[in-house]
Amino acid sequence: MERNGYRRTRDRGVVVQENGDATTSHVDDELDPWTAWAYKPRTITLLLIGACLLIWASGALDPESSNSDDVVTSVKRGIWAMIAVFLSYCLLQAPSTVLIRPHPAIWRLVHGMAVIYLVALTFLLFQKRDDARQFMKYLHPDLGIELPERSYGADCRLYVPEDPNNRFRNLYATIFDEFVIAHILGWWCKAIMIRNQPLLWVLSIGFELMELTFRHMLPNFNECWWDSIILDILLCNWFGISAGMRTVRYFDGKTYEWVGLSRQPNILGKVRRTLGQFTPARWDKDEWHPLLGPWRFIQVLSLCVVFLTVELNTFFLKFCLWIPSRNPIIIHRLILWWLIAIPTIREYNSYLQDRKPIKKVGAFCWLALAICIVELLICVKFGHGLYQTSMPQWLVIFWTFAGVGVLFFLIAWSWKMHRYSEKKSR
Repeated sequence: MERNGYRRTRDRGVVVQENGDATTSHVDDELDPWTAWAYKPRTITLLLIGACLLIWASGALDPESSNSDDVVTSVKRGIWAMIAVFLSYCLLQAPSTVLIRPHPAIWRLVHGMAVIYLVALTFLLFQKRDDARQFMKYLHPDLGIELPERSYGADCRLYVPEDPNNRFRNLYATIFDEFVIAHILGWWCKAIMIRNQPLLWVLSIGFELMELTFRHMLPNFNECWWDSIILDILLCNWFGISAGMRTVRYFDGKTYEWVGLSRQPNILGKVRRTLGQFTPARWDKDEWHPLLGPWRFIQVLSLCVVFLTVELNTFFLKFCLWIPSRNPIIIHRLILWWLIAIPTIREYNSYLQDRKPIKKVGAFCWLALAICIVELLICVKFGHGLYQTSMPQWLVIFWTFAGVGVLFFLIAWSWKMHRYSEKKSR
């Protein structure tokens, strides 16, 4: 249907408006009377509500009530107020992303949270290591205390005959470790985001290689062979990847009718439609095609390198800043990275599939790479002098040969593609 230069089409319940170069997407909920209010701009109203909250929280109309607070309390409240104001601005005015579920404002809020995290990391990077460790106490009172070293490979025996209570204590302690559930859930989430099983297995085996490479630096990476190969790769990672890919195939094979709440025939339909709002509008398959050419291979390999770096940063930040594994800050960081990774993967895959001669990566791709780099810089700066053992010579030789092998492979591949294009042009 065309009217006044607009063409309206429907694709799986998504309404697309096109007018020249501008393209905007809206879900059927925008047209539904029950939920249309959520898609109407209320910026001035929310601005006035926010101003009232600031008046109440700051004590602007009653200065005597806020004068009783000490300096530390006032600074903390001021910082949280700054964060709240910035997130409110992002919620209302930040640019929308490629994702529209459950609401575009949610991803604008995540964008603001990513910016705040990047700024906080930049501030931390300019501090001394001891000052940064003590600064973490402001985030959680249990921090700022040196952590005991924990190694998983001190005793790799499956059967311990001298222990009368539990002769399989090593296996029991490893299976019931908190990282087992984290492994499974983490790979389930990665499978839903990446949606490519060979690439997921490259990341799975690649992280085990990273643990083997840096186990001389971090005690956490010192694992037994059966823990790394059997429990991690063949059980936990396999189960998480398989469950994630089954989830993707299940939703990808379904036919979606995203009709509004008011048009649902019964209560059960309304409940299912409400829950469906928290799932993607379309489960498109991500076509990475790493063997399409040398440049595409490098682009997909770069994605793997960033993924592995983000995972390694988790353990090195814990070690350098004295953060226990069960501290809530670790969980909050993982949740934030998960929220950032969802639109980042979509944007990067769209960037690879885009055929335009001039293109650029999305905002979340830029933010994710910037956060990864600053986290890595913190690990390098604060880790200086903490690692007394140097990398084994066989690992240096292995990675040297691996790097040279990949380089020669790409050169030969590029030369072959060049010769093929010349023959084709004749």
